[in-house]
Amino acid sequence: MNLDHLTQTAAAMVRPGKGILAADESSGTIKKRFDAIGVESTPDNRRDYRELLFRSSDAMKSYISGVILYDETIRQAANDGTPLVKLIEQAGAIPGIKVDLGAKPLPFCPGETITEGLDGLRERLKEYAGLGARFAKWRAVIDVGEGVPSWTAVRANAHALARYAALCQEQDVVPIVEPEVLMDGAHDIDRCATVTEFVLKTVFQELYEQRVVLEGMVLKPNMVIAGKKAPVQAPVEEVAEKTLMVLRRCVPAAVPGIAFLSGGQSDQEATAHLDAMNRTSRAPWRLTFSYGRALQAAPQKVWSGSAENVEAAQRAFSHRARMNSLAAAGQWRRELEEMAA
Repeated sequence: MNLDHLTQTAAAMVRPGKGILAADESSGTIKKRFDAIGVESTPDNRRDYRELLFRSSDAMKSYISGVILYDETIRQAANDGTPLVKLIEQAGAIPGIKVDLGAKPLPFCPGETITEGLDGLRERLKEYAGLGARFAKWRAVIDVGEGVPSWTAVRANAHALARYAALCQEQDVVPIVEPEVLMDGAHDIDRCATVTEFVLKTVFQELYEQRVVLEGMVLKPNMVIAGKKAPVQAPVEEVAEKTLMVLRRCVPAAVPGIAFLSGGQSDQEATAHLDAMNRTSRAPWRLTFSYGRALQAAPQKVWSGSAENVEAAQRAFSHRARMNSLAAAGQWRRELEEMAA
């Protein structure tokens, strides 16, 4: 393990004013998103769309520190033959790769899942590093509902996250550790806070036991937010306050940065919550974004599969990236969204 390499890469992933583009949608997920805009999900269409993003020079050079790729994407080349990984590197961003194999039902825990993919991971990490990946991502999914999450599900997923992170660092690949407490359901913000604290404390205990170097990782958690079906949605300031409260209780200062997932929030909600945290926080870690849909929904809709719309879609992507860059500095204002509209 090259500790200097890991810590330098992790710090670069959360450098001021920049965040991570999550472009690691599985084939099934991107098909759903393409279906919504009337585009057939073929390898060429998926390549063209992602090339559109990676060639958005303003966004990629100014606001994006790294890109999480899917197995198909890390192997693809642009229309001119340039590997997509090279486009990312040429923009000054860091290529990364999703390495988990998805959430599967957890035996004897109805409604709960365990993320699989540890078998053969060491060999896959070596291959991905050879293809240009300098960091990786593994997502654990924790649902909230009556009687869940169980200790069994939280412990099993935390253990898998820690095993994954240790294998990454062994191969000089920075692990993004992503324990996501889902915002589906009708739970209130306090229930989310309780579950998120439980999950994060368990994850960091497992990371310690697997000897993971905290300075060489990035945490990608959910924000503390009420479930989508909750009758009362907490205001922006309360989301920021309770998210920071939980993080301070659970996340050691050695972690260089926290890159939040958007988790189903709207574009502006995800931006506003991140901004509020950075306006009020004197946190020991950098707080930034690692968004997928909250960065991509607007450019996808504008593009809609037409080459004529590429430049307009790139402008939409650059706008969302800039808004989140400002939020990562606590400088976003809602009027900027209205002006752009």
